[in-house]
Formats: sequence, C-alpha cells, structure tokens
Amino acid sequence: HFFSGLEFDLATNLVGQPLVRQQVMKGLREFLENPNPVKPLVMSFHGSTGTGKTYVSSMLIRYLFQRGLQSPYVHHFSPIVHFPHAEQIQQYKESLKRWIQGNLTNCGRSAFLFDEMDKMHPGLIDVIIPFLGPSWVVYGTNYRKAIFIFISNAGGEQINNVTLALWRARKDREEISLQDLEPAISKAVFENPQSGFWKSGIINEHLIDFIVPFLPLKHHHVKQCVISELVQQGLEVRPGVVQEVADSILYFPEEEKLFSSTGCKTVASRISFFF
Repeated sequence: HFFSGLEFDLATNLVGQPLVRQQVMKGLREFLENPNPVKPLVMSFHGSTGTGKTYVSSMLIRYLFQRGLQSPYVHHFSPIVHFPHAEQIQQYKESLKRWIQGNLTNCGRSAFLFDEMDKMHPGLIDVIIPFLGPSWVVYGTNYRKAIFIFISNAGGEQINNVTLALWRARKDREEISLQDLEPAISKAVFENPQSGFWKSGIINEHLIDFIVPFLPLKHHHVKQCVISELVQQGLEVRPGVVQEVADSILYFPEEEKLFSSTGCKTVASRISFFF
C-alpha cells in the first residue's frame, strides 16, 4: 500500500525524472522490506536548482512519517542555519553527533535530511560515519533502521553536461542510465575541496547506498510544472498562460535553449504575474 501510493505520487507529480523514481523506489523497497537491515539507508540526491530534490525528499518523509516533516522523528539540517561559522566546527561536530545519537536512542526509525551538502564545512559530516556503516551497535543503540538523505546541487553541472551530450547524440532521457552519470557526479562531489563530502570517509568507505541524479528539465517539463501549480492554486489552466510562464524562464545552452536554468523553481512566483 505504502509503495504503490508513493510510486503513483512520484509517477504523477515528479516531472521528468525517470532515474529518480527508479532509484528511490528500489532503495526504499529493499530497505523497508528487510526486517534486519545491516546498515541504515543512505541516499544522496544531486542535481541543479529546481529539479525536484527537496520535493522528493519531503514526499518520502510524508509517506514514511505520519506528521511528515513536522514529525519528531524527522531531523532537517541546513548548513547555513545550523552550522554557519567555520570557526565553530568542533562544537558543531560534537552537537551533531550527540543529536543523532540521542534521537536514534529515542527512535531507531528516524530520518535525517542534510540540505545543501555543497555548502557544508568539509570534515563536519564525517562525525556521523559511525551511524552510517554496518557496525552492529554504536554507543549502545541499534540505529540500522534510520534513513539519511543528503541533498546537494553539487554534480548538477556535470549531470547537465552529460544529459546535453547524450541529447546531442540522440539519446532520449528515458535511456540515460546511472552508469552514464555516476562517474561525473563522483568527480564533482567527492573530489571538490569546497564540497561537504570532500575526502570524506562516507565516500571512501562506500557508505552511500544510492546516488540519485536529477536531470535538467526541458520546456515541456516546465509546462507540466506550471499546470500542476495552477491546479494547486485553484486557478484556471489557460494554455496561453502556461506557454507564457514557461517561455519567461531562461533556458541553456545558448544555441539550443534546451534546459531550464532554474528547473521549476521560479514557476510559482511567475504565475502571480498573470493573475
């Protein structure tokens, strides 16, 4: 019941992301159907702005926890809000470790979302390594039913370049495989000294189970976003408005104008100009 609901929701509401659907469903299904997982589920979402990373993570949380993001078992970290000062990194490390440990003691089925991993201070995230791996007991708690989701724009540019190259080679986005994208993402995310994952043990010890690439969105995807936004706001869906909103967004590259440079991010605010 849970899976079919989520699968349907992803299929109907997530625009233009076949790989995401496939990876997320595979990851959740394998993990949740296993009564004794050997390690927590760790997924890392990558892609440029407005392609659906936050959207998918909140959708998952909505299905997994009764009160969704408001649930006391869901913990959301943003580097700008929670870890703003580089000079306090030691303090952050200790409090992050304590926070995760304490919450896993309360409830093993907790979820931890780390937003904007590309803005996280390098080294900070490594304090959670003991909670991600397959060791049986960490500090006396069984934590292997937890879910960790990392979200980052890092790798977005590489995903866009690969998608563009494949499009030029007449390969449809439905045919793009994880193998097409993984090397490019890895390079961008894990070998970048500015990134929160730089030289991270999380990478070296292969603790991420699923890398989930979000592809850049084309004009017709943006139109789908405009339509669902209009419906959600209870506004009339007029083809002229849909077209105009979609046309008002910037597309790249210069010559082909193929992909929206902000995905579907600015759609909601643009609609207000027309009503």
